[in-house]
Amino acid sequence: MEQKPITAIIVGAGHRAFVYSELAKTNPEMLKIVGVADPNPVRRKKAMEYFGFGEDMCFNDAEELASKGKLADAVINGTMDEQHLETAVPLLNAGYDMLLEKPFAPNEDEMRQIVECAKKNDSKVMICHVLRYTPFYYGIKERIVNGEIGDIINIQTTEHVSYHHLSTSYVRGKWANSDKCHTTMLLAKCCHDLDIMMWMMAETEPTQICSFGGKYQFKPENAPQGAGTICMKDCPLVDTCIYSTKRLYIDHPDRWAFYVWDALEDKENPTIEDKIALMKSDSPYARCIYKCDNNVVDHQSVMVNFASGATGTHNMVGGSSEPRRNIHIIGTKGEIFGNFEESKFTVLKINPSPNAHHEECDVEVVDLNVSGDMVGAYGGHGGGDERLAEDFVKFIRGEKPSLACTSIFDSVAGHLSVYLADKSRENGGAPQAVNLRS
Repeated sequence: MEQKPITAIIVGAGHRAFVYSELAKTNPEMLKIVGVADPNPVRRKKAMEYFGFGEDMCFNDAEELASKGKLADAVINGTMDEQHLETAVPLLNAGYDMLLEKPFAPNEDEMRQIVECAKKNDSKVMICHVLRYTPFYYGIKERIVNGEIGDIINIQTTEHVSYHHLSTSYVRGKWANSDKCHTTMLLAKCCHDLDIMMWMMAETEPTQICSFGGKYQFKPENAPQGAGTICMKDCPLVDTCIYSTKRLYIDHPDRWAFYVWDALEDKENPTIEDKIALMKSDSPYARCIYKCDNNVVDHQSVMVNFASGATGTHNMVGGSSEPRRNIHIIGTKGEIFGNFEESKFTVLKINPSPNAHHEECDVEVVDLNVSGDMVGAYGGHGGGDERLAEDFVKFIRGEKPSLACTSIFDSVAGHLSVYLADKSRENGGAPQAVNLRS
């Protein structure tokens, strides 16, 4: 018997929710978007027209939607991090299952409230840890599960955040000030990476965490002499500063369009003149990079101790020339290391015999780009977005999900590790004990 598609309502009709909802267009037999809840009428109209439902399925917010009872199987919750508690709880109480964007809570208290609500309602809640679904990380996880490198001794992950991503999102943009967004940079940017670490180390649990980091680069005292306050309005360095809004956003108008030009979303086809005018206005993205209200770190290092005796480190460094994620896992029988952007990893297996391929170890290079740019072919987040949405449908249907499936309960270790790392950083690197079950 052919199954009907899972019906879902978008809550928070921003960029990420639309990305996950695209499955309704590419695989309509799996997912059907039947409504939207968003306070922005432009976004409600966009969702209604794109997915083809009526105005009677448009709601101002999660509370209004929840008051109508259960109108679909699930909700795709793409609201901002600090809104997850207020949107998730009433909808879970109304009986919806949920795909919930990461990080699913900005602090430990709200995390535990959402987890308890999901538990109380026996809800199926899946967190959007899209990196688990990429061929790169999924392939590494399969090797670990198969025991190819033995028991893990140490895991090292790094994320280099490019200069244009750092400046757009964490200095000028939505996640620049934790007092406003209620999210630290480590949580907003690296809950993926700490989740990957916990996923790879799933046979054990974290017991202690410590961390150091700070804001190194973008502060008023580092501004070049003579710098203005609005790059394209009053700064003589507009054509030479590498962080000039002209060079980042006018010369590259499509790179961060869904953030930088959000104030123009009421215009169907904004012109370059519209964009230049915005860059001369009071838009947060128009400001001098050194004279913003950013207070989050731009680099941070985390160390984790595990119950098995293994250790892990994660280094996040913002302002790099290019984006880069690396991973290196060392086990009792071998090791795996690789670069996410290249979509390539190497497996080394200890082999002391004279016939070993390379200096007493066997070497296997796994290149996921052998038939072209597979990262591009797989789509967003190296293929993670599309595969995650498909797995969510399987999860809701009660079918066997993939190895990557992240229920809310599986996501606790990674989130809690971030909260405790930030607490350690704020307390001079003091070690923090991990309690996953309190």
